[in-house]
Amino acid sequence: MSAACPICRKPVTADYRPFCSKRCADVDLQRWLRGAYAVPAVEGEEGEDPEPFED
Repeated sequence: MSAACPICRKPVTADYRPFCSKRCADVDLQRWLRGAYAVPAVEGEEGEDPEPFED
């Protein structure tokens, strides 16, 4: 089973893994730099102390 490029879905090449080409790698980098990829965060109310971290 061959992996697919996450940008264009073409087969992945070893030189640009996990992408198929430099172009797709650059598209992904531009998305990161622009802020298109983000992890949503839940903000607490203003002035509220964050919960302490426990192991």
